[in-house]
Amino acid sequence: MPKVSIDTDQLILDTHIWIWLMAGDAALSSSKALPVIEDFHKRKAIKVSVMSVWELGMLIAKGRIDLREDMHTWVNKALHAPGLSLLPLSPAAALDSSHLPGIFHGDPVDRILVSEARAHNATLVTRDRKIIRYAEAGHVRILKT
Repeated sequence: MPKVSIDTDQLILDTHIWIWLMAGDAALSSSKALPVIEDFHKRKAIKVSVMSVWELGMLIAKGRIDLREDMHTWVNKALHAPGLSLLPLSPAAALDSSHLPGIFHGDPVDRILVSEARAHNATLVTRDRKIIRYAEAGHVRILKT
């Protein structure tokens, strides 16, 4: 498998990637992106947006995922995993998410994750097709899983 190389100092995980990474999900184990994620993990350069914490709570509330443990306990463990840190939402990223260049869909969490990646010159790790299309238009740097 060819080595994936990216030009960035930090990764921001899309919500589903964060959940899969913490769960050791097979969806990531076969991904060519996994070695890159592991490398950034060692360098303590992986960020999880506070908006992903909110989105996780919403997914649980809607019954779309089951963590098999209390969500507060899971989030506390997941945010204290070595190499990971919480990315707070800045007012600038919040405002910029409402004025992204080009055409992008209206999901507020996706808009904020893209805005944060742009603001921090980071790479967003995702499998989301809409974000991938937006990246292909040159508006954000991503690492596809």
